[in-house]
Amino acid sequence: MSFRGGNNSGIPALLIAPNRELANQLLAALPRRNGFQILADLQAYPSPQALEVRKRQLKPQVILLDLSTDLSAAVGLIRFVVSMKPPVHVVGLHTESDSQTILQSLRAGASEFLYAPFDLSTQQEAFTRIRRLTSTDGPTEPEEGLAIAFASAKPGSGASTLATQTAFALAKLTGKRALLVDCDLTGGTIGFYLKLKNNFSVVDALEHAEELDPSAWSTLTACCGGVDVLPAPEIPRAEPIDPARLRLILDQARQAYDWVILDLPTVFHRTSLIGIAGCDQAFVVSTSELPSLHLTRKAFVMVDQLGFPRERLRVIVNRVDKRGDLDASDMEKLFGRKVFARIPHDYFALHRAVSLGQPLASDNDLGKAIDNLAGLICRTFEDQRKAATAEKEVKAAGKNA
Repeated sequence: MSFRGGNNSGIPALLIAPNRELANQLLAALPRRNGFQILADLQAYPSPQALEVRKRQLKPQVILLDLSTDLSAAVGLIRFVVSMKPPVHVVGLHTESDSQTILQSLRAGASEFLYAPFDLSTQQEAFTRIRRLTSTDGPTEPEEGLAIAFASAKPGSGASTLATQTAFALAKLTGKRALLVDCDLTGGTIGFYLKLKNNFSVVDALEHAEELDPSAWSTLTACCGGVDVLPAPEIPRAEPIDPARLRLILDQARQAYDWVILDLPTVFHRTSLIGIAGCDQAFVVSTSELPSLHLTRKAFVMVDQLGFPRERLRVIVNRVDKRGDLDASDMEKLFGRKVFARIPHDYFALHRAVSLGQPLASDNDLGKAIDNLAGLICRTFEDQRKAATAEKEVKAAGKNA
């Protein structure tokens, strides 16, 4: 993949073009002003999952998509792209003005169609129409809640416990609404640990994703410790979660809650990768045991290859025994990134909380560590918000200079 700078007056666009001759023709013909600003140039059709990551990372308003290499694959991507929120417009690219290709792409949801040699006047007409669409997509939506996810590198590492107790701690620390969702359809245990009696599960939310609104969550969820909980089904479900439906309930949950916490299966599971792609921050939970450390390292190699931003995924080391475990610096060398937090091992404090089905008390080392983790998460998001605000101010000052 290569990057190409663009003009600030253009529309931010992601180029997907396996046909490199076609891509080069387009790049050479783009106007220096009032054209598409290419944020990234993908030289192969990405999977929907990888495209979702790029979309969240780069925030393009338009995707310029090669239809000439594999029309079937391109049409599938168009259908996926137009289902995204917020909307992204697709401009189909081809080597010629082929009527059947134009028709198929427009039926799939493409907004425009351009073909080689990409006449400047035709480009400008398409650009003007797209500019009009992007400026009339609707009023700015209310600020969305923040979504975080927990996934273990190795089963039994304590990701569900950390997700649950962090949800309690965030709700207590910020005084804001929090939703905890158990996304493990085969092995979810949060409902059992919290002794919940609930008529609905995450499966019901997935099946009725299109019908959810902010008022529906109180019916679907059970409240525990100041947190709304959407548990996994009591009877395990072998069917995989539909990525589009998971994204939809996550988007809708953000409208109703300030914090959305996902408890995911192991990080190598497809559902986990989809969930991580849709969250603002995700944590891989490892223990200090060698098999867990080994799998955590493999997990980070995998997500780097998939193109996840490095700052999106962090590591938490759970059940730390200060007397015999590797220190943080050794673990960081192994993972190739910093350890976000180390959570001490306290069997009795955890056993007491699980037995009672309630939040950890803050009068023990484990409870204090969870409270500190919640505070660190809040500070991380606040630092990101300040950095984004400062960047916008610098850009605005540059435009006005």
